[in-house]
Amino acid sequence: MRKVYLLLLLCVVFTAEAQKPEKPNAAEILLKLKKLNFLGNALYVAAHPDDENTRLISYLSNERLANTAYLSLTRGDGGQNLVGAEIREALGVIRTQELLSARRIDGGQQYFSRANDFGYSKSADETQEIWNRDEVLSDVVWVYRNFRPDVIITRFPPDERAGHGHHTTSAIMAEEAIDLAADKSKYPEQLQYVNTWKPKRLYMNTGRWWSPEINADTPGVLTIDVGGYNPLLGKSYTEIAALSRSQHKSQGFGSSGSRGEQLEFLEYVAGEKAEKDIFEGIDTSWKRVKGGEKIGNIVEKTIAAYDPTRPAAIMPQLLEARSEISKLKDPYWKALKLGQVDELIKSVMGLYLEVVADDYSVTPGDKITLTVEAINRSVFSARLKQVKYNALADTVANLELAENKDITFKTTLDIPDDREYSKPYWLREEGTLGMYKVDDLHLIGTPENDPAIPVKFILEIGGQEILYTVPVVYKWNDPVKGEQYRPFVITPPVFANIAEPVYIFSKTASKEVEVTLKAGKAGVSGNVKLQVPEGWEVSPAEQNYELTAKGEEKKFYFRLTPPDKQSTGAIKAVMQMNGKTYSNSLITVDYEHIPTQLLMPEAEAKVVKINIEKHGELVGYIQGAGDAIPAALREIGYEVWEMKEDEITPENLDKLDAVILGVRALNTNERINFYMNDLLDYVNKGGTLIVQYNTNFRLKTDHFAPYPLELSRDRVADENAEVKILEPRHPAMSTPNKITEKDFEDWVQERGLYFPDQWDKNYTALLSSHDKGEKDKNGGLLVAKYGKGYYIYTGYSWFRELPAGVPGAYRIFVNLVSLGNAESKAEANKP
Repeated sequence: MRKVYLLLLLCVVFTAEAQKPEKPNAAEILLKLKKLNFLGNALYVAAHPDDENTRLISYLSNERLANTAYLSLTRGDGGQNLVGAEIREALGVIRTQELLSARRIDGGQQYFSRANDFGYSKSADETQEIWNRDEVLSDVVWVYRNFRPDVIITRFPPDERAGHGHHTTSAIMAEEAIDLAADKSKYPEQLQYVNTWKPKRLYMNTGRWWSPEINADTPGVLTIDVGGYNPLLGKSYTEIAALSRSQHKSQGFGSSGSRGEQLEFLEYVAGEKAEKDIFEGIDTSWKRVKGGEKIGNIVEKTIAAYDPTRPAAIMPQLLEARSEISKLKDPYWKALKLGQVDELIKSVMGLYLEVVADDYSVTPGDKITLTVEAINRSVFSARLKQVKYNALADTVANLELAENKDITFKTTLDIPDDREYSKPYWLREEGTLGMYKVDDLHLIGTPENDPAIPVKFILEIGGQEILYTVPVVYKWNDPVKGEQYRPFVITPPVFANIAEPVYIFSKTASKEVEVTLKAGKAGVSGNVKLQVPEGWEVSPAEQNYELTAKGEEKKFYFRLTPPDKQSTGAIKAVMQMNGKTYSNSLITVDYEHIPTQLLMPEAEAKVVKINIEKHGELVGYIQGAGDAIPAALREIGYEVWEMKEDEITPENLDKLDAVILGVRALNTNERINFYMNDLLDYVNKGGTLIVQYNTNFRLKTDHFAPYPLELSRDRVADENAEVKILEPRHPAMSTPNKITEKDFEDWVQERGLYFPDQWDKNYTALLSSHDKGEKDKNGGLLVAKYGKGYYIYTGYSWFRELPAGVPGAYRIFVNLVSLGNAESKAEANKP
């Protein structure tokens, strides 16, 4: 049982030290010391990254000193991305790391379930049908039994007021799991590692958007002022919360700090009702644990004796407290508080323990050189007895760590041939639309992988043996940024990246497929081939490769010929080397606000043979939040000019057959207001302008259309919802491709979002669709003739469908791009 508690606690330590060793200052040490004397847990539960209330988490963790965590049921794969073009799994990795970055700021911990964010859902019934309800619920129970929350706080109500099926489901499951976690007959396989657990109470963090009249006098509501100031941290909890929330950069949640009173309202849901305080009736002192009262007295004396100018002076008291904690019979509090006191010992002594690899990656079967550093920056003596490299090797040191005497040595490790690659654990096996596939119970709930090589330092301090586990990292010096870190990883020896995620064939002509091989180690050679679907032909059958240096890249080209009939399938690059087969690609996710992440999915691309015609040649694209539509348009033969701001001039616009605004351009492009008149003038003179979806929140300009239209939150979340063609004879539905209901097959994630719900009579609504039980929504594709040209506003999710290679989406979008040229050709062909 103790084993699992230690595992989950250690994963929190790894997360906090994902990059460089933590070096808390004297004030932060005092805050940690005070937290050692608080025995209470609070768990916040919601559905997505960025759903959590960072104000409340900051307050609970730093003012109430509670062991505080956030359980996000999903990793946010279904969202949009304002910092880059990554979507789906890569976006989920980004948002996972954004949550971890947020928790490092506000003092919380982070957990997840195996639920996959499949996109917006309008009902809890749909959500629980697509998710494996029992598995997600078991994950919530598993987190309850491991974390043992006294208090659970949900973000959303358990009904339609939550506004999203995922939101509603998070509240439903949070409440249902309370009784299940306490029931020995439920999920009994968990009980070989943990005990049952019954939280004391569940409250909902009521929001004014569904309870606008709520106030401090509302019956059944607890009111908490989270706007207090923490002098140790030099910030108010709302200022800390703003820094935390601003880590959700991919969602555009940059937040400004506030000061002064900030009230949060907690509405009673289940368990024992509290009258004034969320921890009411819960003994949060050391008296909670049998034999703990003595420890509480020791910690109180330690706090009173703490001198921030001489932190190590409290070492005798900390060691006494540690000795008493080690005697506890309660495995949970013993593990948790040993972890906290050990970190305090490390902090007050200024212990710096680090292991740095000489490269950021290694492949199985190879060697890696590590530089080990240990230094004690206090007068209190310590001895480094041993360094263990995760069962790979040991170093028996038995070295005294004298005050401020740096000990550094190198060691070389052999990496076993069967060592697992550093793929995100939830992406190692193929899951379903609604679920990640993770069978290892010890991984479920954890935010990320354990380090590729965790290193254990075994020290003797004051007669007690203390173990510290740190990750192997890679660091270097940047001439501008200084000391830089990135995680150390284990990778395949060779990667293959196919140039495009989707190849569209509109005719029987073959296409060249570019495959870039990259060496994960020096001296790799073998052959590479392209596996293709039945009916497709590839030439040559295989090619030899040789890469001499690590990181070296070479390009290989294959000629791919489609069948005569319409066909959809996947191609895969496969490499043979020394009798082994490799087929991983390499995706590097590199943003300054999160640690560098390596994804190694299969080296695959989608291939689609469709019957499609196009008009026009040169298309202008003005990026918004970032998407992959320009690449998709190039696949079908368009020349795409991704226009910089200084290139958006009337003269340049006149050269274009059509102009497209990227998704959320009206929300994110700071200068859109300055050239919107030029774009509308371009339409008036005969051009075609396509404006893709935007939210109706924080528009950079209200002047984005020639005639009035109002954006709403209308959306069609079911990707299989019926679509009716309202105007089949309209050129956008008939030229150059005749659009039929078949073109709406095999869509992914959704039909569209943020449709206009009101528009001027000059617009023609071309499509109608709706989710089950709702009225028709006709605003997803509006076309207006303006002067000599066409203005198009569309909320359909082309940014998802085109990169996914949906044939019908290509045919419709090409019709929109071709609209002005189609009319010109028709006029030219008139007798």
